[in-house]
Amino acid sequence: MRIELIKRPQHSVLFSALSPFIALLLTLVAGAIIFTALGKPPLAALYTYFVEPLTEVWQLHELAIKAAPLIMIAVGLSVCYRSNNWNIGAEGQFIMGGIAGSLIPILLPGFQNFLTLPLMLLFGFAGGAAMGAVPAFLKTRFNTNEILTSLMLVYVAQLFLDWLARGVFRDPAGNNFPGSIRFPPAARLGEIAPSQGSAHYGIVFAVVAAVLVWLMMRYTIKGFEIRVLGESPRAGRFAGFSSRKMVYFAFLLSGGLAGLAGICEVSGAIGQLRETISPGYGFTAIIVAFLGRLNPLGAVAAGFVLALTYLGGEGAQMALGISDKVARVFQGLLLFFVLGCDTLIRYQVRVVWRGKVKA
Repeated sequence: MRIELIKRPQHSVLFSALSPFIALLLTLVAGAIIFTALGKPPLAALYTYFVEPLTEVWQLHELAIKAAPLIMIAVGLSVCYRSNNWNIGAEGQFIMGGIAGSLIPILLPGFQNFLTLPLMLLFGFAGGAAMGAVPAFLKTRFNTNEILTSLMLVYVAQLFLDWLARGVFRDPAGNNFPGSIRFPPAARLGEIAPSQGSAHYGIVFAVVAAVLVWLMMRYTIKGFEIRVLGESPRAGRFAGFSSRKMVYFAFLLSGGLAGLAGICEVSGAIGQLRETISPGYGFTAIIVAFLGRLNPLGAVAAGFVLALTYLGGEGAQMALGISDKVARVFQGLLLFFVLGCDTLIRYQVRVVWRGKVKA
């Protein structure tokens, strides 16, 4: 017996559009089953995860803080994936952007003026882009699988950050705790409404990035090139588009946006360089990109949905006494159901049993 996937000559546009919502509904059903198995009231648990974080103004600010890096990273990943370049290392690019952008306040603490923060953001983008250039170079020069190289570089970045925070960048006055000096006010990303919550301008940068990339994808030659090379590399080469240049463009843009998200997180929500600056935003953003249909504007809505799982996980951990790892389960289920729904919409499953075909 074997199972074959036969591509449908035509698939339902309606079901394709509804696929993320079907996946979300299936995730909620699966979540209810999981909570029941854990001995927790499913409706109360789902309320804690997906509704309670929306009931207070300060919680909405926290939601924006969590959503900002997810949106910004997912916008870059959507360009990568649409061009058929599989960047799985956004977490490492996020970390390297945070490190590169932190060099100014750590190494030059006396440099405090109106140029400090813009230079930090520029360094953050450059640091993430440089990290993204490594798998791009390996792919174009040695035909190395970018999934493997970009993923392995995540662990390089994590260990490098840990070494810096516990070693050369550690605050001498920090009572031997890992972490750099606290950033001065000139190096901190401002809050949107300080009297109501702590949401910073990172969410504004994320939405602006989504709009700009959407405009590029929809109205420019570069966007057309991305779509053509992603859907049919042979047709793209026939049109004169360079696959090699596209690999670099996709990875540099994706890595740069991840790095920008990293320094926004460090200079906004955290305020110093620590041994850990991300709860896994780079990996979760992959789910955001697919849930948003690889559309930069769709990533904005999907980013807030996935941010709910982080806040809901923290609330459920305290209110229901369950592990914070349940949030990761929700995220994994959501990606699984999104990919499953898309597969069943575009392909017909056929079972071949002893020479006989059963649809």
